[in-house]
Amino acid sequence: MPKPINHTPRKRFGQNFLVDDGVIHAIVSAIRPQAGETLVEIGPGLGALTRPLLERTPHLHVVELDRDLVARLRHSWPPERLTVHEGDALKFDFGSLGSDLRIVGNLPYNISSPLLFHLLDFAPSIRDMHFMLQKEVVARMVATPSTPDYGRLSIMLQRRCHMDWLIDVPPAAFNPPPKVDSAVVRLIPKTPAEITPVDEQLFARVVAAAFSQRRKTLRNTLGSLFAPTDFAALGIDAGLRAEALAIADYEALARRLTAQSASAG
Repeated sequence: MPKPINHTPRKRFGQNFLVDDGVIHAIVSAIRPQAGETLVEIGPGLGALTRPLLERTPHLHVVELDRDLVARLRHSWPPERLTVHEGDALKFDFGSLGSDLRIVGNLPYNISSPLLFHLLDFAPSIRDMHFMLQKEVVARMVATPSTPDYGRLSIMLQRRCHMDWLIDVPPAAFNPPPKVDSAVVRLIPKTPAEITPVDEQLFARVVAAAFSQRRKTLRNTLGSLFAPTDFAALGIDAGLRAEALAIADYEALARRLTAQSASAG
C-alpha cells in the first residue's frame, strides 16, 4: 500500500515521491550498500530510499533543495547517521565528500540531463551511480548508433561510463504519478585506461555541432569545422547523419581538430 504523504509535492522542484515498496526494495537490492562505503543520495524527498539505505549502512549523505524536506530529514535522523547538505545538486561539489562515492537518487526529471553532465565532472571520485530517471532518457543513455534514441546524451555518457538499464517503473509507483514511465539505470565511471584521451571541450563541441540538426548530414553540420579531405582521411562518409557514427569516430574527429589547431598555432 502507498505510504501516506502530508507534504505537498512542489512542481517547481519536479517532486514525484516514490511510494512502491517493491520498487524501493528492488532499487536498494541493486545498490547493495555496505557499511564503510560513502553513500550519497540526491533528492531524498520523504526518505523512501533513505530509510532502507540507513538500515544497511551506518551513515548517509543527502543533498536536498527543499527547505521543508531538509527540516523533516534533520528531525528524522541525527547528524551522525544522516548528513544533510542543503542546496542545489546542480551546483554541489560532490568531490568535497571524498572518493569512491556511491551516488543514488530519484532525480527530478526536469534537471536530469544537466545533473548527469555535472556529475561527470566528479567521475574520478565516483565508484557508481544508481538513478531513477524518465524511461525515455534511459533509452537515450544506453542507445546504440543508427537507432532513433542515439544522440548527444548517449555519446557523452557512454564515452565516460559503463551503463546498465536495471528496472522499469510504472507511474503508479509514485505520488503524484508522473505522466511518463520511469526506469532505473546504473552508471559505472570508466577508468582512465578505458577512455581514449581527447580534448574534452573539442569533443563536446564536435558532438553538439553534429547533432545540432539531426536530419542534416555531417557535411552540413560539421562543414565549418572540417573539410571534405578531413572526412576522407578519417574514413568517415560526410554524407551520413550524426547518429550513424560511433563514439570512436567522434574521438577521431576531435583529435583531428586538435591537430589542426596546433598546426595553425
